[in-house]
Amino acid sequence: MFGVALLIFVAETSVVALDTLRIIFVARGYKLLSVALSLVVVSIWLFAISQIMKNIECVECFMAYASGYCLGVYLGISIEERLALGAQLVRIITNKDAASLIKKLRQTNHGVTYLPAQGATGPVHLIFTIVQRRELPKVVELIRKFDPNTFYTVEDVRQQQAGVFPSRLRPSARESLGVPVQAVGELVGMRQTA
Repeated sequence: MFGVALLIFVAETSVVALDTLRIIFVARGYKLLSVALSLVVVSIWLFAISQIMKNIECVECFMAYASGYCLGVYLGISIEERLALGAQLVRIITNKDAASLIKKLRQTNHGVTYLPAQGATGPVHLIFTIVQRRELPKVVELIRKFDPNTFYTVEDVRQQQAGVFPSRLRPSARESLGVPVQAVGELVGMRQTA
């Protein structure tokens, strides 16, 4: 019975881990990958449930199934965090002069859109940047070094198009746009900072 219970545990762990990834891929719009994972998930699940049904009175098999489910959720989330797929929008709101933060973000190859705004307690600076998920910890570190109490939010971006990333463009690429270097950011409504 131990061998069957172990098989059920491994199968259910795999099923739930892969299904957790499948759900995340569906949410991010990865259609083909989601479909492929669905086929694998259902195949393994059918094996696991058939073993449970064959051994309906085996408590170890039920415990293995439940334990595999729990471990599978944990592993699925952990794997997805390590993959760090997709992009995220970071929205920063600060009442401090944001020039140094914007400069640091641009120096680290992040496009920045900056707007003056009015907050609950007065004037604030609203900064937007889209980053790859694996780069988020570095951006958060820059924000915290700028001001540990700065308010920021992070949201998943499902789709993005174009964009200006001034520090990634070489001067010759900027000039090929037919626009002076200083005006590149202004093309998309970005306020240039000193």
